[in-house]
Formats: sequence, C-alpha cells, structure tokens
Amino acid sequence: MRRLYWWREALTVLVLYEVYSAVRNLSEGSTRQALHHARQLMHWQHMIGLNHEATLQSWALHSKPLIVFLNYVYGSLHFIITAGAVIWLYRRHPGDYPRWRNTLALTTVLALIGFVFWPLMPPRLLPAQYGFVDTLAKYKTFWSFDSGAINKISNQYAAMPSLHFGWSLFCASSLAPRLRRRPAQVAAALYPLLTLAAIVLTANHYFLDAAGGALVFLTGYALSRRFTRPGPVVTDPDEAAPEPVTPPARPAGAAEGEAFSLPLRFRPLH
Repeated sequence: MRRLYWWREALTVLVLYEVYSAVRNLSEGSTRQALHHARQLMHWQHMIGLNHEATLQSWALHSKPLIVFLNYVYGSLHFIITAGAVIWLYRRHPGDYPRWRNTLALTTVLALIGFVFWPLMPPRLLPAQYGFVDTLAKYKTFWSFDSGAINKISNQYAAMPSLHFGWSLFCASSLAPRLRRRPAQVAAALYPLLTLAAIVLTANHYFLDAAGGALVFLTGYALSRRFTRPGPVVTDPDEAAPEPVTPPARPAGAAEGEAFSLPLRFRPLH
C-alpha cells in the first residue's frame, strides 16, 4: 500500500512554493503594459455590466471596521485557511488528499501562467481619477504592499487570475462535503463569497479576476481528477489492519464438518 509521509509532502509544498514565488516575482510586467490591460479589462466589464468595483468600495469605506477586517482576510486569512485545509485533508482524508493536493498545485501553476503573460494593474494602483483607495495603505494591518520588504519582492501586477479566489474555491470544495457539523459546512461553502468581498472591496482585484480564478481552479480540478491516483486509506504505519473474525468454536461432541448453529431466542409476538 502506498503511504503518505508528512515530511515528503511538506518538502514538496515548500519547493513548489519557492519556485512559484521566484517566477511570479521575477516576471513583473511594465507599468505601461499593466495599465493598458487594466483599461482593457474594465472596458470588457463595462460591456457586460460588471464594472462596479469603485462604487462598491465607496460604500464599504463608510465602515472602517469592515475594511480593516477585509484587509486581514486578504492579507493573512487566505493563507491560514488554505494551509489548514491541506493539513486537515492529509490527516483526516488521506484517500482524497493526493487529488486535492494536485488540484491546488495545478491551480497555482495555471495562475502563474496568467501572471507571466498578462500583467494587470490592480484597482488600487490605478490613477486617482478612477476613484479607488488602497485600503492596506490607508488602514495599516500587519503588513502592506508599501512596506519595504514586501514592496521589493511582491509582483504588484499579478492580478489576473485571482489566486485568492481560486484558493477559496479549493477550500470550499474540499472541506464542505467532508465536514460533519452543519455550521462548519455552511461556513466553508460561503468562504468564497467572503474572499470575493475582500479582493474587490480592498481594491486588489476586479470581478473578472475572480472569474479567472474560478477558471484555473476548475481546470486544475479536472486535470487532477484525470491523472491522480487515490491515496492510501491508512496513513499511520502503526495503525493495524482489522483482526480477522474468528468463527465460533464447534460444540463439544460435534463431528468434523458437522453443521451447527448458535442458539436463538424468540420472543412471542403480542
């Protein structure tokens, strides 16, 4: 039986993330190209009636607690939830784990292709006349894109597709059907909506970025289902297989091969 070893899984994730980060942050397009793509995308959104990010953010800015909360959702919570989902699947559903691990990896790789070949300026970096506010800069949280280290290593134009939204769909799809408590199931199912609110109201993504995130997730899931073998049922090598059921002893005096049955008691029907 194939076994999953936590150290090998952790090492694989670490290597993939380092490669992803290096490619993502070394492939930042030019400001002119990213702005051109942003104007293109907003034109497409206008044509289909989706170009409402600035209006929605102007409403949300009336509530500072809401914006600060969404800043934390965007900046920190999506990493915590995604990592927690991966660990929980590894420990509780090892048979399903390889398929979902590969789904997450493929989703991330496909998003990286978008970052490299279609740099996109997020709403928060657009010129002031577009009416967007960089909420991470206005309301300081644990970190912001303006901080020295992050400003140097983060690709500011890696907006299409939204990996935040793609990862949120991964979490919802992998967790909701497997959680036992109804409140937890509902929370997992609604998590992508919270993520969508966070990426739009903090001016980090457009609606079509979320659509792109959904597309790369669905593609990654389809490829993973096609090419991934199921994982083992038991991951802990110390877990023993169920002991075989020992048949009842033959009553004394019964001949070899003679059939016998256990005594049954019947209660009279009333």
